[in-house]
Amino acid sequence: MSISGSLSSALSGLSAAAKAAELVSSNIANATTKGYGRREIITTPRSIGLTGQGVRIVGVHRHVDPILLSDRRRAEAAQGERQTTLAFLQRLEAAVGTTDSAVSLGGRIAEFDAALMEATSLPESEARLARVMETARNLASQIGSAAQAVQTARADADDRIEADVDNLNRTLVQISELNSHIRASYAGTRDPSALIDQRQSLIDSIAKIVPLREIAKDDGQIALYTSGGAALLDGQPAVFGFDPAGIIMPEMSIGAGSLSGLMLNGRPVSSSGAGSPIAGGTLSAHFTVRDSLAPEAQAKLDALARDLVERFADPAVDPTLSVGQPGLFTDDGGAFLPANEVGLAQRLQMNAAADPRQGGALWRLRDGMQALTPGPSGNAAGLISLQGALTAARVPASGQFMAAARSFSALQGDMLSAMVSGRLTAESETSYAAARTDALVQIELAGGVDTDQEMQSLLLVEQAYTANAKVIQTIGEMIDTLLGM
Repeated sequence: MSISGSLSSALSGLSAAAKAAELVSSNIANATTKGYGRREIITTPRSIGLTGQGVRIVGVHRHVDPILLSDRRRAEAAQGERQTTLAFLQRLEAAVGTTDSAVSLGGRIAEFDAALMEATSLPESEARLARVMETARNLASQIGSAAQAVQTARADADDRIEADVDNLNRTLVQISELNSHIRASYAGTRDPSALIDQRQSLIDSIAKIVPLREIAKDDGQIALYTSGGAALLDGQPAVFGFDPAGIIMPEMSIGAGSLSGLMLNGRPVSSSGAGSPIAGGTLSAHFTVRDSLAPEAQAKLDALARDLVERFADPAVDPTLSVGQPGLFTDDGGAFLPANEVGLAQRLQMNAAADPRQGGALWRLRDGMQALTPGPSGNAAGLISLQGALTAARVPASGQFMAAARSFSALQGDMLSAMVSGRLTAESETSYAAARTDALVQIELAGGVDTDQEMQSLLLVEQAYTANAKVIQTIGEMIDTLLGM
């Protein structure tokens, strides 16, 4: 080999060693950076004709396991879905209140029952009658506040749907722009690894919203599809559409046209359920909360409120009532109509005739809601009848409860038991999803940058750099010797 050939080989070796050192230092610096793919230099022998001329840098290989990456993203989507469901169920349970809560629906029922029993022993006591009215009002308020918490959760879900849709639209545009930049980098023989890192981070940021499938295409570009088959990015980014409602009332729904569904490129798509193209992430979970779980909870509370109203509107309980007249508990002050059950829990109020706050008289608790004049103050029959109505076994008329007669307290207990069971199931599923995600993240990290291995590589790079520099130094000395002769 000629001196010029040797010098060319040594210089190419220096360039390769310098590039390798750059990549190793980048790997070490980004060892804990999320979305970073370990880089490794790719080289090949360089030759002119049959003569070797050192080394040629072919490019940079970015190490990533596409199967593991896809599994981790799907796991994150499943975790996001279950966390969203669990958060709603926990919120619902807290609104109703469990036995260990400071304030609970079951506790309000027990207080009302105890106040009625105390009043029957001394029916002429205005203080005890006032206690009955206070506990009854607290019971109605607890049912109403629990139902209002359900509607607040629906409104929050509606807001989060809007946020998820905005995030998807914005991020898909950014990924599409990075696709173009990466293609240009390949065409210009520049290393696109940093751009690919950015693109991976953006895809990861929406992985919880919808489960994704990434498909590699020419020139480093990718296409994105949901697990349900909807195209999110294939050349052009998809556009999601959604109109937030702001305030949500119990009667509002997609079917009634008062709530927005999800649009994809101008066409409506199923927003939740097994047939939805976006099922499995937070976006579909928010739709499920808004359009399924929360309305079901509202229906249970409305059924509970209806059972309470009808128990005390029975003429057999209060002989002063005619059929259709409101009893102790009313629908916004009037009689309850079965066709108007939706939202009853929020409209539950005390009968103004017996409520001093509304100008009524407490003695009507004892003598009847439609009594015109007070009866004998020592007559406890009316109060005994009210207490019996609360504890009597009765089949609920709505709410998809089991068709079995039970007391009002037992009916509330059945509702709470179903809520607790649902929450426990959701907690178990969320824990499993979180553990699976963590395991996949750890496997992914284990296959990432190993700083010990990188330091060993750096030592080898240093040796190669030193050796090539020594060759150049020797050639320089040889040339000096030749020129000095």
